[in-house]
Amino acid sequence: MSFPKNFLWGGATAANQAEGAWNVDGKGASISDHNRAGSRTSSTRRTFDKVINTDEYYYPSHTGIDMFHRYKEDIALFAEMGFKVYRLSIAWTRIFPNGDETEPNEAGLQFYDELFDELIKHNIEPLVTISHFELPYHLGETYDGFLDKRTIDFYERYAVTLFKRYKDKVKYWLTFNEINFGTLEHGKRINGLFNREYTVEEQYQALHNVFVASSKAVIAGHAINPDFKIGCMLAYITMYPKTCKPEDVLKTQEANDHLNYFCGDVQVKGKYPYFMTRFFKKENIDLKSSSEEMALISEGTVDYYTFSYYMSTCITSDIDERNDKTGGNLFGGVSNEYLETSDWGWQIDPVGLRYTLNQIYSRYEVPLMVVENGLGAFDKVEADGTINDDYRIEYFKKHIEEMSNAIDDGVNLIGYTPWGCIDLISAGTGEMSKRYGFIYVDRDDEGNGSLDRTPKKSFYWYQKVIETNGAEL
Repeated sequence: MSFPKNFLWGGATAANQAEGAWNVDGKGASISDHNRAGSRTSSTRRTFDKVINTDEYYYPSHTGIDMFHRYKEDIALFAEMGFKVYRLSIAWTRIFPNGDETEPNEAGLQFYDELFDELIKHNIEPLVTISHFELPYHLGETYDGFLDKRTIDFYERYAVTLFKRYKDKVKYWLTFNEINFGTLEHGKRINGLFNREYTVEEQYQALHNVFVASSKAVIAGHAINPDFKIGCMLAYITMYPKTCKPEDVLKTQEANDHLNYFCGDVQVKGKYPYFMTRFFKKENIDLKSSSEEMALISEGTVDYYTFSYYMSTCITSDIDERNDKTGGNLFGGVSNEYLETSDWGWQIDPVGLRYTLNQIYSRYEVPLMVVENGLGAFDKVEADGTINDDYRIEYFKKHIEEMSNAIDDGVNLIGYTPWGCIDLISAGTGEMSKRYGFIYVDRDDEGNGSLDRTPKKSFYWYQKVIETNGAEL
């Protein structure tokens, strides 16, 4: 197996899915805190409430897995596995409860100071996502989120506050999680568009403003500490033509350009790609952008590229006439008869990860990290308390093998942080039964359970993987 000596093995979580303590120590409500639980069989998956009603409904992010109070225990378990890096997000509303304050909440800053100190004590490098679906609800309610250019300045103030406070504790940063979610109709809410019906033009205007905010953060961060490494993060949806019919190939190229390459080109190359000019013209979209903003985008390019990879999908030009549609992370397609699927219908494609790493690296030639990858599955606790998740071990084994192959191909892959290294609530449904972790958390879909942590069989397997730098799988 081929992994560099300093390869960053670790795991990933997000504040809104793990921390809980949603209104503790001055924290404000985020858009995630307004999502009540759903299920994988629900057509809407989760319900977004403008008014939180905890007397009648369960809001999973309010408690998460209570990492806010148990992070020392969790970090000790990560250290026992041998983590070199831990990807986490900061809850924007812990630092600026409404998002538009001029002064930060000291209690929130102190919490992350102590958390980073705990990671450093265990020789674990923090990898911090500045905004992971954590927009303050007030910014969406009052300003329509990133549709209002004032939110660019609110985000910059927030990012600069973090950079200055943690400049000696955090080296690796990501500006926005799965930024390309903003290209999808059902992804508008993460940029604060939930007050009314929004046009396609408004959707892309908000995304443009997110690009500007990210670029301003990159520029400011490098000025505060030139040693900072600041990256982008995309949900990469690997796509194959369903057939060799030219129409399927063209449809795949168009979808790949729009969903995967658009945001990557802006953040790595510092410019809008030509195919988006065509798209905007076709859709009669006239973005409000200045030459100064485009100059910021050009200057504020990222140092490295990170992405989530869970699955691949097939694209066809006649999808409306087919009955083999599949689900997935953000984006579905049609089935691939050569692949198995997870309990949630996501197509499992380890070889696709090698293909994807080569595809991204050949386009951008910057260091890459896979910062989300994993298998959401039902786990069974045996009578003796063990959790024998061999299916998860097999999933990771095959994906790590393909990462090694990609490194042999010449890809500069520097890190791997599997998603939900400890069980947490699902972003899509709020369920706990969709488990990803190496560590089992005693919590059910209704919020019941002791929250006790138990290593699964995969915990000890991954421990050996890290110990041998990927040599023993």
